[in-house]
Amino acid sequence: MDVLIKIKDREGVVHELQAPTDMAMNIMELCKAYELPVEGTCGGMAMCASCQCYVLTPEIPLPEMNPDEDAMLAEAFNVKDNSRLGCQLHIAEEMNGLVVELAPEY
Repeated sequence: MDVLIKIKDREGVVHELQAPTDMAMNIMELCKAYELPVEGTCGGMAMCASCQCYVLTPEIPLPEMNPDEDAMLAEAFNVKDNSRLGCQLHIAEEMNGLVVELAPEY
C-alpha cells in the first residue's frame, strides 16, 4: 500500500510523493528516491542531521523520538520544536497525509 506524503523543499515547492509502506523506507530515503536535496551523509544512522525536517502536520502520529535522534537534534542547526530526522521516520500507513519541510542546509 502507498501513502501520500508531501515534502516542502528549500525553495518552498511542495512535492506530493507516493510512498510505499511495504519497503521499510524512511523519509530520507523517500526524498533521495525522488531526487530531493537531502544529504543523509551518515546513511540513516541518526549521526549527522543532514536529513532534518520540520513536521507540519502534528495530528499525524509519528514514532517517538529515540535517544540517538534526540541527541543529534540537540547539536544540530536550525532546530525547531517540530524538528525530526527524516532517517528515523519509517514510512507507515498512519503517515498518510504527512507534510514535512526540509530544514535549511547548514
